[in-house]
Amino acid sequence: MRIAIMGAGAVGGYFGARLAASGAVANGAMEVHFIARGPHLEAIRSGGLRIESEAAPLHLTDVRATDDPAEVGPVDLVLFAVKLWDTDRAAEACRPLLKPGTVVVSVQNGVTGLDTLCRILGREHVAGGVAHIGATVAAPGVIRHTGTLARLTYGELDGRPSPRLTAFHALAEAAGFEAVLSAAILRALWEKFAFLAPFSGITALTRQPAGVIRRVPETRALFLDAVAEVARLARARDVDLGTGIVARVESLLDSLPPAMASSMLNDLTRGGRLELPWLSGAAVQLGAELGVPTPVHRVVAAALAPYADGPP
Repeated sequence: MRIAIMGAGAVGGYFGARLAASGAVANGAMEVHFIARGPHLEAIRSGGLRIESEAAPLHLTDVRATDDPAEVGPVDLVLFAVKLWDTDRAAEACRPLLKPGTVVVSVQNGVTGLDTLCRILGREHVAGGVAHIGATVAAPGVIRHTGTLARLTYGELDGRPSPRLTAFHALAEAAGFEAVLSAAILRALWEKFAFLAPFSGITALTRQPAGVIRRVPETRALFLDAVAEVARLARARDVDLGTGIVARVESLLDSLPPAMASSMLNDLTRGGRLELPWLSGAAVQLGAELGVPTPVHRVVAAALAPYADGPP
């Protein structure tokens, strides 16, 4: 199986590295190509790809890496892991990777990126994915994995089993991370969105990590109100998250390391671009389309708007 990692940053780089280091590559059953750019690409080419992890450190020295998908050619599966603001550009760049039957598994944040991929590449090529991992690009060519959680969930949009994802699942199970083939990937996507949009928004708005958010009654309540808004959006989109979704997300918040910050807060702190329009911004837009009030996300989106493209 030929696999391309479109966007070899923290998430794509981590899971791609685990796949590339597996025995399936050594015995010729799998071939993994990384598509990156800039200093990160140059560092990978010159020194390999390094995973810093207390659980399982890894240094890949022989890495197939390029910034030109045409050099890779048609593959069986694309793991699509670019930042949300790069979705249109990266989707167009995927065209040389496609052949009949190629599946593009998006592991992006949010719930709107799939619509863009389906529009540009065709729904028949698109599958959903959810990545649960704490990872950052610590330096060019270096990905830092925090904690032990590293789970990749994926599934066809219609929920039906398919030979293409079944084949990938067999390889992923042996790659050193938790691999889940889901028959309800849209529910999995919305469940993550119900945590991620509120967590990203409230931590960035307050400039505080998980421990502070859950300890202060006012911020805890604000976070839970934001979760409830997403749950109502999901229901309006015919995605059933169950009656206990708010409680489940609250339990997840309580289980996080106190110092854990969202990637949006990290981006805000370092003066980077924010995925705000695709998280709280998307919640506001979907709320307007569906007639579902989203007052918490509206405040988050408005208050952080000056920083969405970097420092004002």
